Amino acid sequence: MSISFNHTIVASRDKRESADFLADLFGLPSPKPFGHFMVVELEHSASLDFADAPQGVDIPRQHYAFLVSEQEFDTIYGRIDSRGLQHWADPGAKRPGEINHNDGGRGVYFLDPSGHVLEILTRPYGSGG
Repeated sequence: MSISFNHTIVASRDKRESADFLADLFGLPSPKPFGHFMVVELEHSASLDFADAPQGVDIPRQHYAFLVSEQEFDTIYGRIDSRGLQHWADPGAKRPGEINHNDGGRGVYFLDPSGHVLEILTRPYGSGG
């Protein structure tokens, strides 16, 4: 059996702002509208489909982790740093302004405009190092 991830819906305060934020920060193609979604396409035919949450509804914080190359990490982290985005080496936000070196790689956590925790990492957790 071959199962692959296709898409997930990301609840947002402003779907265009959140989709543009991710695409721009990661150097991805501009989001495309599809129905009432703004779609950010990723590798392997996967996508994040941003949707506006209903007015007055609290959006539960979600965590989205992205495995990136060392070069992509440098580029994305450079954008995070140049934009003055708060970031942390840990998911509990106890190490502000730092990156981690878990499993011999690098990783960092930061928030998107809707408050979701985004993470970029260069080595999958548990891969050794």
